Amino acid sequence: MPRRLRLEYEGAIYHLMNRGDRREPIYLDDTDRQQFIHTLGQACEKTGWQVHAFCLMKNHFHLVTETPRANLVSGMRWFLGTYTARFNRRHKYSGHLFSGRYKSTIVDGSGTGYLKAVCDYVHLNPVRARLVKPEEALAAYRWSSWPEYLKPPAKRLAWLRVDRFMGEWGIQGDHPAGRRQLSRSMEERRKLEEARENSDWKQLRRGWCWGSESFRDKLLGKIELEQGGQHYGKELRESDEQMAERLVREMLREAGWTEEALKRRGKSDARKSKMAANLRAQTTMTWRWISNRLHMGHWRTAANAVRLAV
Repeated sequence: MPRRLRLEYEGAIYHLMNRGDRREPIYLDDTDRQQFIHTLGQACEKTGWQVHAFCLMKNHFHLVTETPRANLVSGMRWFLGTYTARFNRRHKYSGHLFSGRYKSTIVDGSGTGYLKAVCDYVHLNPVRARLVKPEEALAAYRWSSWPEYLKPPAKRLAWLRVDRFMGEWGIQGDHPAGRRQLSRSMEERRKLEEARENSDWKQLRRGWCWGSESFRDKLLGKIELEQGGQHYGKELRESDEQMAERLVREMLREAGWTEEALKRRGKSDARKSKMAANLRAQTTMTWRWISNRLHMGHWRTAANAVRLAV
């Protein structure tokens, strides 16, 4: 059976979810949860993603993210692969951590309430799972973006974008009064969740897009272009590999090297190692790609050279 197409375009917003393999936990303690959030932040730095909401549950996660550069697939590959490697290394495990492909639903971000609805769904997951006591505030659950929304901007995760969600709640500004209003509104919304009075969630969980009919029609048009062998917006967007190539050219100019000079330099050359470290930090390219591009031999040679140089 063919896999469902991953539709990517500039400015797309996705609700993403993935479970542990065989529904097993994907974090064993708070250190793992902190590592997951830290790795997500690194993914945002590499890809330019803007996160609108996230929630860590025992054996799965929810993430609402916007992709200014149309790079969902490469970004998720780096994010899930890196967290899995760190989890396995810490616990001396091996093999898969996540179960199959992650689920992605494209969300209408036009300000008509769909982004608000999906962020509410994500933030209210601990309520549905009874991880928040009735007498506790929703912010008592530490492992979601909701407590971050209630912090001043200077103390908030830098890669969390709050303005769209607050705007759809009718909050006029990211100031103490606005955040108090947001908290009161969300606690009222929580009462509906506890009373099980929302019937939209089934459609959100099962559908491939969450938005108006016109939004759905636009997406279907994009899919037709992709399936027709064309690449929507290809001439307008910079792929991750194109970005990496641009960085290589910039670094070669700074070093005063030609491509031929790059080839002649030793595999563990200190300047090459610095270039490799920059590529690894700023892009989602694999060690194999980096080692081939910089003529560093086996990918482990590149990885080891960077670790020794740091």
